Amino acid sequence: MKKYLLVGAVSALFMAGNANAVSMNIQAGKHYTDVRAGLGDPNAGLSFNGNWARSDHDGQTGSLGAKFALPLGPFSASVGGKALYLSPKNGDDGAALAGGVGLNWNVFPSLNVYGEAYASPEGLTSGSKSYYEADVGAQLTVFKPLHVNAGYRVIEIENSHNRSNNKIADGFYVGAGLSF
Repeated sequence: MKKYLLVGAVSALFMAGNANAVSMNIQAGKHYTDVRAGLGDPNAGLSFNGNWARSDHDGQTGSLGAKFALPLGPFSASVGGKALYLSPKNGDDGAALAGGVGLNWNVFPSLNVYGEAYASPEGLTSGSKSYYEADVGAQLTVFKPLHVNAGYRVIEIENSHNRSNNKIADGFYVGAGLSF
């Protein structure tokens, strides 16, 4: 049975990788940096992603995730999950399992507007009380494979034991990336 699951998972990787095999992106905002990488088309079918976000003052997070997106004309809606490593400055290191949703609108062939949100309640978070993140922005493809993006992101770790919360990100960002 395990062999069938392994073959299915590897097959899904190859199917998801047909349209947009690899993407990488770096974003910077006031007092934080976010580095992302992905495998598969994030706007159609199954895709996998990972990121590392670091704040100058409030700690860092890392995640590995998967999402499934359903294209609906110029729009796509997605649902996904992430396994996160949390390292807040004012709290204990821990892990979280977060679920989330996203929307994408292809305004023009070279311009996308997107938004997504993920959250992890207290029962799925260790070391901290809860976790949430939200991201809204626009991405412009300058020329294949280069794109630039700008938006607003919030990443917050709510600490337990009456410690102050840590906002890894809370503000506008600009970024650039490559998609192959």
